[in-house]
Parts: sequence; C-alpha cells; structure tokens
Amino acid sequence: MAAPARRRGSPERRRCCWRRRARWCVQLPGMLAAVLLAACAGTPDPVLYPNAHLQTVGPAAAERDIAQCRQLASASGVAEQRHGQVGTNAAAGAAVGGASAGAWGLVRGNAAENALAGAAAGAAAGTVRGAIKNSETSPVYKNFVQKCLRDRGYAVIGWQ
Repeated sequence: MAAPARRRGSPERRRCCWRRRARWCVQLPGMLAAVLLAACAGTPDPVLYPNAHLQTVGPAAAERDIAQCRQLASASGVAEQRHGQVGTNAAAGAAVGGASAGAWGLVRGNAAENALAGAAAGAAAGTVRGAIKNSETSPVYKNFVQKCLRDRGYAVIGWQ
C-alpha cells in the first residue's frame, strides 16, 4: 500500500521542510569556513623578470630585497590585505537577495517568507565575497613593493 501523498500545507510536509532547513543550518557554517580557509591560503609574491640586475645579484639577494621591500611597506603603514569589505558586501547581498526573492514571492504569493530567505542567502553570499576580497593583497601594497624593487634595479612582471 502506497503512503498517502503529502499536501502542501500538511503538518508532515512542514516537518520535512524544517528538517531540510535544519540540515542547511548545520552544514552552512562548515561550508563558509572551508571557503574562508581557501581564500586565506597565502599571499602572492612578486615575480621578477630575469634582467641583467637579477642575473648579477642572484636569486638569494633578490629574495632578501623582496623581504626588505615588504618590511618597508609594512613599516610605512601600508596594509598588506584589504579591509572593510565584509560588512559592506554582506549588507549589499542581503538587500539584493531580499528584494529579488521578495519580488518572486509576490508572484508566488509568499513574499515575506521569500524575502527573508533571499536576504539570508544574499547576506551569506555577500559575507563570503567580502571575506575573499579581504584576503586579497592590497593594490597599494603591491604598488609600494613594486616601486621599491624597481628602485633597486629589478623588473616586477606580476604577482603569483
């Protein structure tokens, strides 16, 4: 004998939906932590073009000069990573997610619930995006280190 079909508003269906939501509530922090750890894996290093100066001084001296230029940038007050992006991106994501899901909810007839779910999803996406942006090396820091190395005779062709 087949099990009775679950109606849209039935208590069995509501319990099932809450179980799925509870599972997401448990899994979401783990997924966010994995993304954040991947974003913070390491800072890139400048890649030097093998010009005459680099060939003359050698790779060991070039590594010392890179370390000194990084130290000079930090001592001058230049931050290596960007800061202040997480909260801004979370708020923007919540606004966009809430508005778009709420608009869809108007069509489907459950605007408030969809808007709340969309705002939560948008805030989570914005938080992850902001955290990834925060882990990127600051353009000002890169420019500072590149100028320092250029003044010492090196040619920086990029960061890796």
